[in-house]
Amino acid sequence: MSDERIFRLLLLAGFVIIMPIGVYHRLRASTGEKLDRRQEGLFIFVALRLIGVAGIFGLIAYLINPALMAWAAVTLPAWLRWTGVCLGLIAGALIVWTFRSLGRNLTDTVVTRKEHTLVTTGPYRWIRHPFYTSAALAVLANSLTAANWFLFATGAVVFLLLVVRTWKEEENLIARFGDTYRNYRQRTGRFVPRL
Repeated sequence: MSDERIFRLLLLAGFVIIMPIGVYHRLRASTGEKLDRRQEGLFIFVALRLIGVAGIFGLIAYLINPALMAWAAVTLPAWLRWTGVCLGLIAGALIVWTFRSLGRNLTDTVVTRKEHTLVTTGPYRWIRHPFYTSAALAVLANSLTAANWFLFATGAVVFLLLVVRTWKEEENLIARFGDTYRNYRQRTGRFVPRL
């Protein structure tokens, strides 16, 4: 079996394991409550979703047939691609831990729900946005494992848009939880633990 086939099968396994877990947690968190997604701004709202979908389609195209994404392939040493596999395992574990910790607070926008609670357990004990951290790790993992610059570029843009979006998200959390959130923010890092 070729190295390319092994890396592709490992990415496929990760995709097949993590996607249903994400769908399950999204459905479980659904309350039917209308959320005003316009609060994140029209540019962020549209760009985040369009570029994210482009990246996912790129990954799916690679999983179906790597030749479909050969135009964006880069030559990477096998050890670097295996580093991507290891980062993928870390990203997968972090995203599952984050989903479990968030529970019904999970949304796809910056808006807090009426019954929203401040989560400070699990990975939230150390960082305020572990979901975004796991997404960044997954992007790096997927692009290294697939040896593909397009996956990296789309993922990097999505992460930068998420970074910008966190300012509004944290503004909403301060409006909702006041000093409790301000104190929480002082003792935790945004994407990595505070030293």
